[in-house]
Amino acid sequence: MISRALLVLLLFGSVDGRRVRGHRAQTRRPETPESFPLDFTAVEGNMDSFMTQVKNLAQSLYPCSSQKLDQEMKLQFLVNSSVTCNDGSPAGYYIKESRGSRRWLIFLEGGWYCFSKQTCDTRYETMRRLMSSSKWPTTRTGTGILSPQPEENPHWWNANRVFVPYCSSDVWSGATMNTEQNDYVFMGSLIIQEVIKELLTKGLENAKVLLLAGSSAGGTGVLLNVDRVAEQLKDLGHGSVQVRGLSDSGWFLDNKQYRNTDCIDTVSCAPTEAIRRGIRYWDSVVPEQCRQLHEGEEWKCFFGYKVYPTLKRPVFVVQWLFDEAQMMVDNIHLTGQPVQEGQWRYIQNLGTELRNTMKNVPAMFAPSCLSHELITRSYWMDIQVKGTSLPRALQCWDRSLQSSLRNHGNSSSSTRAPPRGCPLHLIDSCPWPHCNPSCPTIRDQMTGQEMSVIQFLTHLGFDVQRMAQQQGLEPNKLLGMLSNGT
Repeated sequence: MISRALLVLLLFGSVDGRRVRGHRAQTRRPETPESFPLDFTAVEGNMDSFMTQVKNLAQSLYPCSSQKLDQEMKLQFLVNSSVTCNDGSPAGYYIKESRGSRRWLIFLEGGWYCFSKQTCDTRYETMRRLMSSSKWPTTRTGTGILSPQPEENPHWWNANRVFVPYCSSDVWSGATMNTEQNDYVFMGSLIIQEVIKELLTKGLENAKVLLLAGSSAGGTGVLLNVDRVAEQLKDLGHGSVQVRGLSDSGWFLDNKQYRNTDCIDTVSCAPTEAIRRGIRYWDSVVPEQCRQLHEGEEWKCFFGYKVYPTLKRPVFVVQWLFDEAQMMVDNIHLTGQPVQEGQWRYIQNLGTELRNTMKNVPAMFAPSCLSHELITRSYWMDIQVKGTSLPRALQCWDRSLQSSLRNHGNSSSSTRAPPRGCPLHLIDSCPWPHCNPSCPTIRDQMTGQEMSVIQFLTHLGFDVQRMAQQQGLEPNKLLGMLSNGT
């Protein structure tokens, strides 16, 4: 009821408040809810105000519904029972349909990986929900870009939302049905294909836009699967659906570790070696053009700057310049004693290297913060790069793609320049972690206590005296600027 009323108002903005109230009067309800006429002027310049009006309207219409509005996503197991999690339990997805919407958001969950029987056995004992569906809850509440609340999710709140749990441990790349040689099966890519098939029976066949999003391993999974999903829809007769990708915290580097270690577990193993072992163990598939380009070294396709240039569909990249997961596999540990000078240089170089790999990515959001994952965080609207939030940048990207499609067609990955004042290539230029004042709260990894920016930088080995001298400032003035986040 609410969604229908909102749709009518959004489509026919010329209908004034008197007509709406008159219609209500004809129904002779004993109590008329307070009305909230929408102001459609200056929506571009004040999206927060507009979304507040939408929420107020929804609340005013609440009495017309006899049942409580249910916004949770509900679990559905795959009809094809041969496509399973690692342990053979059924794979599935959570869904909340939005009647009337032709926009679909499919989110791939993250959660590292395992690449051998030993590492998978350990994972099964300690993180079983990432390998089995046996204890999945029946519903999930969306946050960030999966939230149904317009004030938390201004651009995608009313889309059809799908959350696909990660239970294949293969960075969404496995595509084998063979269970004879392994104790576990790896079907990440097949799970995505089956989810798409089932969603076509639930309204996806009428979609205008499908955004395949994911965080961490799910973000890498987006890079590996966005073209496969588009080709699958095309083969099934739905090539008009505009397939796009949103990769969050999945743009890893195949760089040399700060301190080399033996590859005995997932966290300490160098990313290149872990993926080399993994793709054989998982029987992985990678995008065809990338496979051809790196034949014999298909592991390279798991690293964003190697696979991105080969993709046909547009992808928006979200990446912290100082990603905690990257530092972990590079054996940079930010607990205990303050970071030594060699580590501090390595950390700064890490940000520089990452920045260099993203120069040719037209649509991106890269804050200079130490963190991991963003798009499903409740604070995702608070982080800014050069004064622009991520939801705003995604909206600019959407507008530029619509403009591009009118000139290039659905298969083009080119992105036209966005309208003035609507940036979408956003990357911090400041050189150290948390030099962006909108970064998330820093917490000591050992105690959980909040840390000020000065405490954090001092722990990292930041030399206030030397940096002040380089900047031509008094040390106290530099400390004051850091405290203020400037």
